[in-house]
Amino acid sequence: MATIADINEKLKSVTYPGFTKSIVDFGFVKDVELNGDNVIVDIEITSSAPEVEQALKVDITKELSTLGLQNIQIMVRKPQAPKQQSNSQSGKNIAPQVKNFVMVSSGKGGVGKSTTSVNLAVALAMQGKKVGLLDADIYGPNIPRMVGLEDAEPEIVGNKVIPFKVYGIEMMSMGSLIDKGQALMWRGAMVMKAITQLLQDISWSELDVLVIDMPPGTGDAQLTLAQSVPVAAGVNVTTPQHVALDDSKRSLDMFTKLHIPVAGIVENMSGFICPSCDTESDIFGKGTCDELAKEYDTKVIANIPIEPSIRIGGDEGKPIVYFYPDSASGKRYLQAAEMLWENIQDSNEKGIIGNEAVQPTTNGQSGCSTH
Repeated sequence: MATIADINEKLKSVTYPGFTKSIVDFGFVKDVELNGDNVIVDIEITSSAPEVEQALKVDITKELSTLGLQNIQIMVRKPQAPKQQSNSQSGKNIAPQVKNFVMVSSGKGGVGKSTTSVNLAVALAMQGKKVGLLDADIYGPNIPRMVGLEDAEPEIVGNKVIPFKVYGIEMMSMGSLIDKGQALMWRGAMVMKAITQLLQDISWSELDVLVIDMPPGTGDAQLTLAQSVPVAAGVNVTTPQHVALDDSKRSLDMFTKLHIPVAGIVENMSGFICPSCDTESDIFGKGTCDELAKEYDTKVIANIPIEPSIRIGGDEGKPIVYFYPDSASGKRYLQAAEMLWENIQDSNEKGIIGNEAVQPTTNGQSGCSTH
């Protein structure tokens, strides 16, 4: 006769689709009821995708049937599929298969924007979302290296580019579409066309969220994105130094003028964790973004410290949140992803529509200036 302990042990063999961790390790198993040969398994997942639910039901049934159970009921609780936002004035969304778009931006380069984009995207996937990652940093596309695909060539089917699949996400980058090391010296019109094509000509799946790593600054790329799709949330990345915060204000001001809901600020290089003694020291300062967040009616969703494993992971294509989820930075990225998703859901539930003020004018310039 099977026991609840036997059932829980079998459930440890059921891996969440696309990952190596089990539904027990993820904490998705909420209750098990056993009455003779009849069992009810109650699980709660974070993905609204029907194929995830079906795969789990098949795998759970297969595992538990080996215990001789006659009637196996699997109750799956999952979030309601988020409603697609729309731009009420322009009615434009050139990638309608994507439910939510997240713009990761910074006022200046070198603050860890791409590292943040990678780890937020992977963290969201680890939490059960269907996630895409678009490296739209035209001038410095570093994400292929950060996910171990710097030498990979994309597959083209018809007139569409198939995104890479890595660490549970879909990924495409301008760096994967041009010759390695090639410098892009493009003017505004070419940048705008490239952003449009990265959204339109990539064969993205039905995604819960597409995380978009933007070029630093507040220029043509940001305006084009806001004119092309309804952006559900903006994430600002900065470092604690006041000179970086000055540039962050421009980025946050851009979100405000583009009517993009701000999910929060990631304060990168926020302290240093010694690899020998695990002591955290504020060598560059820490917590200076709190006042900035208050000024723009948002919050700091993560204070990411300097850890050697982040640099090593970026160079070797091994995101810290995936390979070291129990590290200080790994835990903080996972928490930041949860807060980001909560912000997106909150915006959807309240019917907040992004980008309302962004419309092209007859001279090709946006009706909302960020300069």
